[in-house]
Amino acid sequence: MGIFRRKMPSHFIPIDRNNAAHKDWLILLEAGTIVGPSPERLRVARATQERKLVRKYNLTLRVQYFLVVEGFNPRIHVVYLCPQLYRHESDKRLVPLQGDEIGRLIAQAVEGGVSTRRPWYEPTEKLPDEPVINVSPLTEFDTVVVEMPNGRNSAATGT
Repeated sequence: MGIFRRKMPSHFIPIDRNNAAHKDWLILLEAGTIVGPSPERLRVARATQERKLVRKYNLTLRVQYFLVVEGFNPRIHVVYLCPQLYRHESDKRLVPLQGDEIGRLIAQAVEGGVSTRRPWYEPTEKLPDEPVINVSPLTEFDTVVVEMPNGRNSAATGT
C-alpha cells in the first residue's frame, strides 16, 4: 500500500474536522531553541486567530483537513488550538486575554513534558519517534482556573 500513500508537506498539520470551522486561537510553541541558562524551556513562536486550511481527499474520497503553518518544523514546534480565555480585572470585570498571554499559559502548563534534545542534528537523521512536547492533553474541561504569573497579578490587584 506504500505506492498509494502520498507524502504530505511537513507544514501541513492534520486537524479534526470539528476544529476546522472554529476560529479558536492557534498557538505555535517552540522548544529546543533557547540556548543558555533560561528558566523557560518553551517559547511562543506564533499566536493568531487567522489560519489557512487545506482540504484533501483520501482514497475513499473522505475529506481530511490540514492546517497550513508556514515554517512549521515537527522537530521543534507543536500546535495547540485554544478558545478565547478571560481573566478578572480588579473591579471583577472580565477582560479577554491576548494570544501571547494564552500561549504563555499553555507553555507553563506543558513545560514539564518537554523532552531535552540537542539543538543541532545531522542532516541524515530522521524525525524523532516521540514529539518534542510529550504531555497528554486535557480534552474535557468543566471549568478552567489558571494562576497568572506573580508579576502581572500583583500589578493588577495592587498588592
